Amino acid sequence: MNFLNKLERKFGRYAIPHLTRYIIITYIIGYILYYAFPAQLFYLTLDPYEIVFHGQIWRLVSWLFIPPGSPDIFTVIMLFFYYNIGSTLEQAWGDFRYNVYIFFGIIMTVIGAFLLFVFTGFSYFGGYALSFSTYYISLSIFLGFAMSFPDMQVMLYFLIPIKMKYMALVYAVIVAIDFFRGNIVTKVAIAFSLASVIIFFFATRNYKRYSPKERKRKNDFRKAMSRRDAQNYANGAMHKCAVCGRTELDHPELEFRYCSKCNGNYEYCQDHLFTHEHIR
Repeated sequence: MNFLNKLERKFGRYAIPHLTRYIIITYIIGYILYYAFPAQLFYLTLDPYEIVFHGQIWRLVSWLFIPPGSPDIFTVIMLFFYYNIGSTLEQAWGDFRYNVYIFFGIIMTVIGAFLLFVFTGFSYFGGYALSFSTYYISLSIFLGFAMSFPDMQVMLYFLIPIKMKYMALVYAVIVAIDFFRGNIVTKVAIAFSLASVIIFFFATRNYKRYSPKERKRKNDFRKAMSRRDAQNYANGAMHKCAVCGRTELDHPELEFRYCSKCNGNYEYCQDHLFTHEHIR
């Protein structure tokens, strides 16, 4: 996604680090509110009717504090699970890309709720607001992780070994059934809340470019570039072929590239980039 790459270069420094930690904290606050003020949770839902006609603008954000599910021992296990996979995904993708993924899903959820509000003729939203929750935002984290690490094996409930791709398939089937069986509210909530998954993966189909292996290669390349800038070759040359030893000073017409398949930071001229023997 060239557009996203450009955004990352320009706005990457504004990304929120450790975003998964803050997501889990909002869930914990939500569970505290669930026990302390259960009846007041309805004042936190994403209800366009109350926002537009009663000026309750806090609902644009407060719905994020409504946790995905009732509190029990399985919820505690899932919180740890989501924290682990979210943190891993954040490290693999980088802060900025992970921020865009999460906030895009949040923004699309809000947009979906308001579009439905307009579609229903600005009628009272009421119980429909509960359909727009953090459940699908959490699910998007899981699906993102499963598609980036499909063969990783986890212990389901600490007992059952299962690969992430099979868990994702089960969840995908459940969501598909809910989508086709549900009413218009359910359909809009699912489609817009999981928009980040649809766009980032199914539409672009380039998520493998941001796998841990690819991120490591890019980091190694940046380190190599930093070392190159700090110490040039003889006579001030910036590039040198690891096979023939030629530099851009010897032959200005040459182009030089690093090889991603060699172990180490080896640079080759255009004549040897695709013909050299890879260093393992």
